[in-house]
Amino acid sequence: MDKKKLVILYIISSIIWIYGTNYLVEEFVPSAFIWAVERTKEILYIIVTGLFIYFSYSKQQELTDSLEDQNRLSTLINAMVDFVNFKDGDGRWIEANEFGLKLFGLEHVDYRGKKDSELADYSEFHSDALRYCEISDEETWKKRVITRMEEVLHMPDGKFRTFDTIKVPLFNPDDSRKGLVVIGRDITEKREMAKQLAESQQQYKSLFEYSPDIVYMLDLAGTITNLNPHFDLITGFKREDVIGQNVSTLLPKKYKKFLTYFIQSVADEVKPVMYEIKIPHRNGNEITLQCTSVPIIVNGNISGIIGYGRDVTILRKAEERLRRTEKLSVVGELSASVAHEIRNPLTSLKGFVQLLQMEDEKHQFYYRIMMDELDRINHIVGELLLLAKPQHLKFSTTDMQKLLSDVISLLSSEAIYYNVQIVSTFPEEEIYIECEPNQLKQVFINIIKNAIEASIKGGTVEIVIHSAKGEHVMISVKDHGCGISKERLDKLGEPFYSSKEKGTGLGLTVSFKIVQAHNGMIHFNSQKNQGTTVDISLPIRQEITKNAITNK
Repeated sequence: MDKKKLVILYIISSIIWIYGTNYLVEEFVPSAFIWAVERTKEILYIIVTGLFIYFSYSKQQELTDSLEDQNRLSTLINAMVDFVNFKDGDGRWIEANEFGLKLFGLEHVDYRGKKDSELADYSEFHSDALRYCEISDEETWKKRVITRMEEVLHMPDGKFRTFDTIKVPLFNPDDSRKGLVVIGRDITEKREMAKQLAESQQQYKSLFEYSPDIVYMLDLAGTITNLNPHFDLITGFKREDVIGQNVSTLLPKKYKKFLTYFIQSVADEVKPVMYEIKIPHRNGNEITLQCTSVPIIVNGNISGIIGYGRDVTILRKAEERLRRTEKLSVVGELSASVAHEIRNPLTSLKGFVQLLQMEDEKHQFYYRIMMDELDRINHIVGELLLLAKPQHLKFSTTDMQKLLSDVISLLSSEAIYYNVQIVSTFPEEEIYIECEPNQLKQVFINIIKNAIEASIKGGTVEIVIHSAKGEHVMISVKDHGCGISKERLDKLGEPFYSSKEKGTGLGLTVSFKIVQAHNGMIHFNSQKNQGTTVDISLPIRQEITKNAITNK
């Protein structure tokens, strides 16, 4: 009630009171009591009017406060980006914010006092959703606890929006339903971001876990923070034993001093840093990794390094074999032309020296030196010719013990010259293999002669024929001499590479070629100042066509 109506009501009431009470006093009150009654009437009027004014003002103040609270509540919920709805105990809408009304298309509907099912008639597109709200509200009432659920709402544009909805049931002291507060937050973008993040994480996990290469992560101090499972397969080490350690524990000594520079260079580069390193395998062999590293950038700051290492050990060995094959091919072509050009005048020189040797007895010493050098040249020409053209091998069944005994007898004088003892260990059973005996003799002569020359005076050269296992037989030649450095070990078998003062570098090249022609394998194992062991594996029968030559 506004102030104007209140004043009019007060005036009319006062007039009725004054004239009505005066008439009653004059008609029914004796004259002796008129004064007292009139005073009482006036006091009563003052009290009644005072109470009327007080309660009218209080009610008006309560109404004003209620309207202010309602306006504040309306302002608050309309400022929220969530859907907010207040319902009474019967599920009728009391208040809803603008976001909720717009969401359900009820902006111009008098929604107060209506249930969801009634409002469904005003929202054709969301009618089913509103009816379902009434059902879910009832479930919340029955549970009597705050409920939280995700609800998907189909929008007119064809898209779907997901809401994280909280429903709070309110009860009276007598447990009757008092009201229901519904708050729904649009989490569509959050869900989409979570989905994209999950997909991105899955893609990263797949790339990390199933990459055929080693994938590694380092912090800026060089500590290994993560490794993928292929680290175990490629290196033989277990990643759980390595994660948390500094990467320098896996690196050879020659790389450790460059670790700090490497980390800094990767952090400073805007493009991937590529390099190759050789690290030890758990079994003691060496593997070659082709690595690519990039910085890990988080919030604009570099927090570490991520990269992958591809095992190119087999590829590099294949390239090395190809390089050697190409080199042998070039050497073969060169050797063919050079050998023929040398052999013709060599034959003439040797013939004239022999004539002079027969006619001039005074200079026999010089002629003998000349003949030795000419024979040496002839031997070199023979090795060149062996490299120059493929040899037609006539395999025959040969006793390995006898073949090696013949070689040892042939080299015994040279062993005595170097004060070296040859010790042989042969199995009791005879071992026969299919081979070209003369060529194998040349291989063993080269290998044993090298062992004798590398031995210290008074040393021994051990020759062992291992009992045949399967389809192969193994022959080992071991000395305890100066050994071979790793750099020289990698170059063994290359044409014209020799550490001897008068060596041609063709002996081991020819030996490798002969072993390869026999479908065998030759393996060098050496340590500096500790000696060298040469293992030669040969097939018993020439049915295996695979050639193999390895240097380690």
